[in-house]
Amino acid sequence: MAASMLVRVLGVALLLAAPAGHVWLFATAALFLGIGNQAWPAAHAALVATVAHCRERDAALAGGRALRNAGLGAGALLATACLAGGTTALQALAAVTGLAYLAAAALAWSVRLRTHPADTPSTDGAGGPAPRMHALLAANVVYVFCLNVPEIALPLVLVTQVHASPVWSAAIFMANTVLVVTLQVPVTVLMSRFSRRTVLALAGVVLAASYLGFLAATSLGHGWSAPAVAAVSVVCTIGEIIYAGSATALVTALAPAHLLGRALARFQLSTGFGLAVSPAVIAALATRGSAALWGGLAAATLLSASAVSTETDHGTRLGGAGAGREQAHELGDHPGAA
Repeated sequence: MAASMLVRVLGVALLLAAPAGHVWLFATAALFLGIGNQAWPAAHAALVATVAHCRERDAALAGGRALRNAGLGAGALLATACLAGGTTALQALAAVTGLAYLAAAALAWSVRLRTHPADTPSTDGAGGPAPRMHALLAANVVYVFCLNVPEIALPLVLVTQVHASPVWSAAIFMANTVLVVTLQVPVTVLMSRFSRRTVLALAGVVLAASYLGFLAATSLGHGWSAPAVAAVSVVCTIGEIIYAGSATALVTALAPAHLLGRALARFQLSTGFGLAVSPAVIAALATRGSAALWGGLAAATLLSASAVSTETDHGTRLGGAGAGREQAHELGDHPGAA
């Protein structure tokens, strides 16, 4: 975690050192910031999985995501305010952000945690082979499109198809942030009565239903479409919350302790890939109309949910008695059994 923060510090330093017009140095700075952004979630989840177990781990991961979204919202507001101050204000904000990354690295390093797979409680399945997770990783690429719906898909649709004011897009984005911050932990705890795999499949169904809801909302008459899209966006956010609260938790539960970091890195790679390709895919589908965009997303998400629910965890089943207890939990045993 500390290293991922230091990579971000390097990115900010290169950003501040880039003279006007030096696009390649600016791109290099963005590359290091992107590396840090992609490395941090896997490292954070691995650390949380080391110090917390079973459903307490799920709640801790959910709490981390809620705080992260609160930080993203606050950062967006600060960046918007600094835009009015021009280049100097933005450079000052970047410098403060770099110092904040440095402080975060120091805080992470101060957690003097020492662990070994043999010392990890057996509920994590130490010593078993790596879970395959092929269907889960492929499905995650599609699931993660939901994260770019309020930022890319809805603004595009509202402006170009519904011809609504950009204020609607801003309001939907703000509502999404507030809902994730306030509901991520309670919803994750509420869903802990079901297996993580079942919850992840349910998230796909909710997301697909919201996509079909967007399709219906955009077909309404002028003056009704924008409010309807805003209402359906709440359902989409609920699906996002269910997905975020179960996906990483499922990976941490399936992976043996000695391969936890590798499994989380593979999962984060699928997340990063989905985030990278989703803007282009969304834009391409949107040019073909609402039916292609929302119908395509709904069909792909339902297919992914089906793949998640039917995949078997061969690797984890062989991980010993502790892995068996965790796997039984995944198959739907009462949370107390874990």
